[in-house]
Amino acid sequence: MPEIYVGIGSNLDAERHIRLALGELAAVYTVVRSSSVYHNPSVGPYGGDFLNLVWGFYTEDGPETVYGVLKRIEAICGRPPDDERFAPRTLDLDLLLYGAWVGDFTAGGRVHHLPRPEILEQAYVLRPLAELAGSELHPESGRTLAEHWADFEGPEHQLERVSISLTT
Repeated sequence: MPEIYVGIGSNLDAERHIRLALGELAAVYTVVRSSSVYHNPSVGPYGGDFLNLVWGFYTEDGPETVYGVLKRIEAICGRPPDDERFAPRTLDLDLLLYGAWVGDFTAGGRVHHLPRPEILEQAYVLRPLAELAGSELHPESGRTLAEHWADFEGPEHQLERVSISLTT
């Protein structure tokens, strides 16, 4: 059974929406691990600062099914299905890794690639993922996530670990 990693972020009533999402996610999947929560400035021209973290769990559900669950949870938290990239949002749930699987899948009328490219492009994705699964190999590069974080040359890290309660 593959281990799944999901990136979770919000910048609109973030703590409440993240707690709601985690409750919904835990109702479907047994969550095995969670990264710390990180505060970071918004990427792009919109909105306020974000809270981001990564959760890991095991499932036999295929990536299309996991993606559908994530989109349903986003909708429960009030996210429109077609909002702009980098726009303020109540919730953003991204399927980052599906075990060591590399490839494309179609869901929600779009083609998605795994591993998610933003893993190696955005500090707010890579840092919590490397914290949670640093010894895991990136399925395309063959390097560990911790190695990628140590060598990260993307935009300024500007991430601050924060303490929030993840339970309702």
